[in-house]
Amino acid sequence: MPARPTFSVGLIGTGFMGKAHSNAWRQAPRFFDLAAEIRMTAICGRDRAVTSRAAKKLGWESSTSDWRAVVADPGIDIVDICTPNNLHAEIAIAAARAGKAVLCEKPLARDAREAERMVEAVRRARVVNMVCHNYRRVPAIALAKQMIQAGEVGDQIYHFHARYAQDWIGNEKFPLVWRLQSRFAGSGALGDIGAHVIDLARYLVGEIDEVSATSETFVKSRPLEAKKSVRGRVDVDDATAVIGKFRNGALLNFEVTRFAHGRKNQLVFEINGSSGSVAFDLEEMNYLRFFRTADAIGRGGFRDILVTEPSHPYVARWWPPGHLIGYEHTFVHTIADFVNAVAAERTVRPNFADGLRNQRVMDAVMRSTRRRSCIKF
Repeated sequence: MPARPTFSVGLIGTGFMGKAHSNAWRQAPRFFDLAAEIRMTAICGRDRAVTSRAAKKLGWESSTSDWRAVVADPGIDIVDICTPNNLHAEIAIAAARAGKAVLCEKPLARDAREAERMVEAVRRARVVNMVCHNYRRVPAIALAKQMIQAGEVGDQIYHFHARYAQDWIGNEKFPLVWRLQSRFAGSGALGDIGAHVIDLARYLVGEIDEVSATSETFVKSRPLEAKKSVRGRVDVDDATAVIGKFRNGALLNFEVTRFAHGRKNQLVFEINGSSGSVAFDLEEMNYLRFFRTADAIGRGGFRDILVTEPSHPYVARWWPPGHLIGYEHTFVHTIADFVNAVAAERTVRPNFADGLRNQRVMDAVMRSTRRRSCIKF
């Protein structure tokens, strides 16, 4: 039996997502039968001292403050991008040209033009590529996908209704971080958390055909991080609401906001079909709610499916039934699927082409808010 290959990984970014991805790179080989060995070779961050400490704490062999050195290193096989959005395109394109497999945090880019360049780069280089929309790999959401494909909610989908709500910038004294500036982020709540909703809508229901949207920036200036007495302009959306239609005729309705006090990370959706419905709440992520019209009259209503059985997606690799998993496990699932795809040199979803389709929807949403009109594409 031939020996498994070893993939050396270079991760770029030491913040929140850098920690989440680092944990996943460590855990995936321990819980999943990967087609390759993993070597956590290098982590890169802007601050040399911070990055050195991160390497020791998170399990990386070495650290650097130069992402170009990671990309140019012939010993690196996979580049994992966890940087602010404005750096995604440059790093991903360079990594693809260097022949590396590329995993990139969402949103793929700041706009469709950047995303198109990234898609073209990975296409030309013929490297495996993936966008880290980790919620596709929540077992309950993956189960919902299976049920929808099996026709358990009906032959026709009528509605996709979702809300992603947080409150972390609800205080107007919160500083002007990069996520609140379009030159770094591209958009605000739309790209930060709305990208997840759009990806799930496409994953579960289908391609989106038209959108009509409105948005608001509630706090239009904020204190600078380095100099609190000076304020800077916020030029991205704090909240966005969208209605639209899928190509298959289903209606789209979602809201994203970072001003919902008391909501730390609430992602909820409901999908209604011709003979049933499914509903999900990330704050109770081990459950999927299911309703079917075939139930006897008087015995209907939504039922809770506890998604912890070995037959459920990804669950067999973890704990016995009833033993819950959490947010961090979705990244482990993502890494496991990505590594196996790299080993087999095959496509894995969502890939950069999906990221581009998501970005085109977001661009259309932003055009709709400016023009105050419906955008069909």
